[in-house]
Amino acid sequence: MLWPVETRSVCPVFVGRADELGVLHDALARAATGEPQALLLGGEAGVGKTRLVEEFAEVASGRGAVVALGGCVEIGADGLPFAPFSTALRALRRALPDELAAAAAGQEEELARLLPELGETGAGRHDEEGMARLFELTARLLERVAADRTVVVALEDLHWADASTRHLLAYLFRTLRTGRLVVLATYRADDIHRRHPLRPLLAELDRLRTVRRIELSRFNRAEVGRQIAGILAAEPAPAQVDEIFDRSDGNAFFVEELAVAAHEGCRTRLTDTLRDLLLVRVESLPESAQRVARIVAEGGSTVEYRLLAAVAGLAEDDLIEALRAAVGANLLLATPAGDGYRFRHSLVREAVADDLLPGERSRLNRRYAEALEADPTLVPADERAMRLASYWYHAHDPAKALPAVLDASVTARRRYAYSEQLRLLERAMELWDAAPDAVRATLRPVDYTEIYPPYGCDSAPTALRYLDLMAEAAVAGRLCGERERALKIIKRALHLLEDDGDPLRAAWFWCQRSRLVQAQSRGDGWKELGTAQELVRGLPPSEVHAEVLANVAAWSMLHSPGPDALAAAEQAVEYARMVGAHETELHARLTHGGLLIDAGATETGFAEMRAVKEQSVAENIFFVAGRAYVNLPNGLEAVGRSLDSVPILEEGIAYTRRFGLLDSEAWVWGNLSQSLYSLGRWDAAADAATNALRRGHSTKPQGGGAICLAQLALDRGDLPEAARQLATAHEHFGTHDPMPQHDLLLALVTIGVAAAEGRLLDARTELGRVLDTGFPPGTHRFGWPLLLAAATAEADARALPTVETGRAEVLERIRDTAKKLTTGVPVWLAHEQWVRAELQRADGTATPDTWSRLVTAFEALDRPYDLARVRHRLAEALLADGAEPDDRDRATELLRLSATVADHLGARPLADAVTLLAQRARLTPTRAPGPARPTADPVESLGLTSRERDVLRLVSAGRTNRQIAEELFISPKTASVHVSNILAKLGVSGRGEAAALAHRLGLFPPGAVPARTVG
Repeated sequence: MLWPVETRSVCPVFVGRADELGVLHDALARAATGEPQALLLGGEAGVGKTRLVEEFAEVASGRGAVVALGGCVEIGADGLPFAPFSTALRALRRALPDELAAAAAGQEEELARLLPELGETGAGRHDEEGMARLFELTARLLERVAADRTVVVALEDLHWADASTRHLLAYLFRTLRTGRLVVLATYRADDIHRRHPLRPLLAELDRLRTVRRIELSRFNRAEVGRQIAGILAAEPAPAQVDEIFDRSDGNAFFVEELAVAAHEGCRTRLTDTLRDLLLVRVESLPESAQRVARIVAEGGSTVEYRLLAAVAGLAEDDLIEALRAAVGANLLLATPAGDGYRFRHSLVREAVADDLLPGERSRLNRRYAEALEADPTLVPADERAMRLASYWYHAHDPAKALPAVLDASVTARRRYAYSEQLRLLERAMELWDAAPDAVRATLRPVDYTEIYPPYGCDSAPTALRYLDLMAEAAVAGRLCGERERALKIIKRALHLLEDDGDPLRAAWFWCQRSRLVQAQSRGDGWKELGTAQELVRGLPPSEVHAEVLANVAAWSMLHSPGPDALAAAEQAVEYARMVGAHETELHARLTHGGLLIDAGATETGFAEMRAVKEQSVAENIFFVAGRAYVNLPNGLEAVGRSLDSVPILEEGIAYTRRFGLLDSEAWVWGNLSQSLYSLGRWDAAADAATNALRRGHSTKPQGGGAICLAQLALDRGDLPEAARQLATAHEHFGTHDPMPQHDLLLALVTIGVAAAEGRLLDARTELGRVLDTGFPPGTHRFGWPLLLAAATAEADARALPTVETGRAEVLERIRDTAKKLTTGVPVWLAHEQWVRAELQRADGTATPDTWSRLVTAFEALDRPYDLARVRHRLAEALLADGAEPDDRDRATELLRLSATVADHLGARPLADAVTLLAQRARLTPTRAPGPARPTADPVESLGLTSRERDVLRLVSAGRTNRQIAEELFISPKTASVHVSNILAKLGVSGRGEAAALAHRLGLFPPGAVPARTVG
């Protein structure tokens, strides 16, 4: 299926390009198998890019593909935000209305920023993820539409693309993974000078293996001859081919122009420049047609007929005759929709526009602007504000241009086109002094930037000020990634505020600077945030005050949690409620809940965080909801409730993917990896960590994924991979903004790798660095594993005399530090016992009772790997110093259980340690012990916890998750997690196989499961 494709060539024969067309056909075939294709088609102006796209579109249509074309629209020197994507999506909507509506279902408000026909855009929160969210939803939309049919999206004239279009295209090329989709973009290679904004994008896309780049060369002499023959419908004379080939140098468009000129008898009048050649056809038209051509040239890539009529001021019959002459001369073409006109080739339009006099150009822009102001329906509604701003700006009328540019900036912001918003605001700042005072006095803030304080009272704000523009521009620069420009704007704003006595605005700008400094890797942002806090100290409650305190609390929770952070969060919640700053209140409450958990008020903190999650999800406050799906399960994991965290994380993945919250999704994947690791689902944990690396929009969540993969590689004995992932995590976390949780995770793996490689002194050095820094409140979840790793390394090396020096001091420091860490929940109480046991092992004083109590502690937890490790240690203690027969039998069973878990997880170091211990003691842990000892529980031998035993018993009886939850007094989601863990440990694919295996092994005797009462 091919929707209207505009054909602009005068040659009916498609010449050459066999290799290039072959690449496109191959891409089409690959896409038909479900492998998305990304292609860039470059070449100089007039070389035949559009003609090749037309030919490919015809072939694709013939093979049943849906083809959607979109072109970058130029108005003066400005491009319309997302114009090619909007046009292409409209074409898809016309071709597949039901399919596109189904693909966009539930996301119409967001996607309406690209395709207004989907409905009204939501107000939304303008944050760093806003544009990324729109891009992600667009990618998913295209993948869904192309799920059952091949779709070709062709975007032309990328050299005119606005920044937002370039960013979206880059995102699609990087992230499209599924769907029968071909995305093809064309650009003029000769326009891409060293400072052209498209140049960095092309360099970036060249590094992607999934993007194929096609460069169109000029025709050779034989191809020029075939092209001329097609144009003239006759074989040309060799001399004519030689002359045209020499003059055109093989450029297909110039070949057409020269051939037509020769055919019309104009050859002898041709001037020396090809630019003048392009004007020959214009100058041969009647004066009225030439005038219309000049008007169209200045109006943009395409000019609507009604707008053209209003600007030309001709009688309708005269206008139609002029247009007929221009179309007949193949100078202008009607648009596919039949509602406007464009030049056959942009080279001709540029030549005509360049021939305009300066006063003539500004006069035409004024007439366009006046016509559009008089009748706004002359252009599509989604283009109106941007085009009016461009016309007035190029008309050089500051009084008219300033209000129009500001209106256009609001439109760009609401479409998440922050790059265009920044350009327009900088243009407004340029026009500010030139605009009359009377005009500036009428301007009012239209859409306040975040919580930037308006001048005057809220009900009647005073006139817009230059500082307001700077505030809006600073945020636009931050959101579009132009952080250096934003920092320069903020620096100027703070300079203006030095003598202004306006602490609220100054505090607001310092908060912005804090975020930019962090984003630019120039520091942790505290200096700037602390300055803002001092500026608002003692002031009455306000939105700015609440926002500053909320940011201080959030920063402190990550960098220096403690009483001050908790107090800031409490005050932020109070102030936000007093001034009605709802989103700030939710943001601060979520931080407050996390800090309460760190302070020991666990259930109160969880209740607060759950309430915020439910409220923010219900109200579609994406920023807060995304944080909640990260922080709430992170808190649950921090107190050892991994089973409870997994269902929330899985729900969070669905939520963040649905709304395109890329960084939040990456954090959720990283947290899921940690919880799955704890639960012994290591393959799933590795997949989750990989997704965190792949889905992260910024670097820190990617670092979280890398550190999870490093820990897994370490525990599986792949030290080179552990070191590689550790280096990746270091790179992603950076050094400019250190956070205890990241530093401690890095230190944990660093100590583990060093110890595994026999570099105990390096491990001690890293430990000393961490202990010198200390463990802030709330970091015990990272502190206990780190102390354990250090104590284990010392115990393993206790027989090495080369590291004896300093051992006593290290053990004492570990012991003293352990006394200060929190043990308020069972998992960390068990770790405290474990650290103490390893210290005793290092001293040579550990006994079987020490490890037996530890095994009992871990048997009550859902930590199969940790349980396997302490069982191995207990077996080791039992076999020491000539074990009794009963101790040998017990050790044999413990080693068998540890080996089962180690084999299941792929934990090679543990498996090797178990095997070595068994060989030394001449035991066979793979076989059940002799009759002197009762047969071990077969359920336990499978590595199942006591809770999983209960769940498997009910699964074997045919219970559903809901019925299991009711009988065991747990939630259905928790029951589902238990079932998933059981299936993984048993190595089966479903509940039926699990039940069959349980019956086959006789795990539960008849009558073990009471009949369920019905009624």
